[in-house]
Amino acid sequence: MHPALRSRLSSLLVLASAGALAGTLAGAVPAHAQAPGGPPPKVTVAKPVVREIVEQDQYTGRFDPIEFVEVRARVTGYLDKIQFTDGATVKKGDVLFVIDRRPYKAALEQAQAALTSAKARLSFTQTDLERAQTLSRGGNISEQVTDQRRQASQTAQADVDSAEAALRNAQLNYDFTEVKSPIDGRISRRLVTEGNIVITDQTMLTTIVSLDPIYFGFTVDEKSFLKYQNSLNIGMGQTQRGKGVPIMIALTGEEKPTRKGTLDFVDNRVDNQTGTVLLRATVENPDGFIKPGLFGIVSMPATKPFRGVLLPDEAVSANQDKRIVYLVSEDGTASARDVKLGPKVDGYRVIREGLKGDETVVINGLARVRPGAKVTPEMQTLPPSKS
Repeated sequence: MHPALRSRLSSLLVLASAGALAGTLAGAVPAHAQAPGGPPPKVTVAKPVVREIVEQDQYTGRFDPIEFVEVRARVTGYLDKIQFTDGATVKKGDVLFVIDRRPYKAALEQAQAALTSAKARLSFTQTDLERAQTLSRGGNISEQVTDQRRQASQTAQADVDSAEAALRNAQLNYDFTEVKSPIDGRISRRLVTEGNIVITDQTMLTTIVSLDPIYFGFTVDEKSFLKYQNSLNIGMGQTQRGKGVPIMIALTGEEKPTRKGTLDFVDNRVDNQTGTVLLRATVENPDGFIKPGLFGIVSMPATKPFRGVLLPDEAVSANQDKRIVYLVSEDGTASARDVKLGPKVDGYRVIREGLKGDETVVINGLARVRPGAKVTPEMQTLPPSKS
């Protein structure tokens, strides 16, 4: 290609590129700039819930039976019968085990015979004594003989008393061959099978626990305990005044407490090692669903009833170590207010300090709020309980 022609083509390409770039820049500039400002952002506002509340503290505890018995043999012998089903409900007095009764039956009959013999001797000595006393009054027998017969009668009486005691002991041993339930409750499995020998007060045969009602024990720290003493008048030991304080318990896996109980015992000392105090509640368990050893979470009243100001957690924001809520005035101006928070009650957060309860608070759209800026509030009424 001729050099002049090449130079002319290069100039045309440069001009075309410049024109395209200019057109692009011109298209990037809007024909009409957007007007600055705009309507205030919309937010949802509400009045706090104000009502009488009781703050609750929560602790983990364990269920324990009110009555627990280790059933043991009270006489030695071979186990003859087992008269219950493992895990069954038993009543006080039900026969659970029978130990071979034949040796104790023989011992009982022997004791009865010994008592009959002792009574016969007593009857003879008493008659002999009466005869001697009659002869002594007529001078036909010496006083020494009369004293000897009196001594024989007293000895015979002592033998009768001893035989009666032996008979009662034999009767007890015979009765103890039937091992009976000492309480109402749920029995465990049999720990010894028929044919095995059981030893007095050593061999444990099974266990029984009562289920209704049932205890729930938990510990509280020293600071909380002092708070309860001041707010609920809960004392200690036999002088405690906390009897009747209602509590609620949630079992493992339950989101809300379902079991009602009554605080009925506060221990008489603070544990030196843990710095805690043992509290105990009695819980009704008519269906036997709660078993001893299960864990639970108890909700215990921490205060007396008081007028509380409540807000949803979504209405509270953080500013470093402070907690704030945004208030909206009548002209739509937002302002920040520092608050002090308490625990949750019925799904709401307790506002301990910072609000009176008649303010208009932003509960949704906090990201669009700036202190001193205008907002467009949309009023909403909060239900008395969120949960």
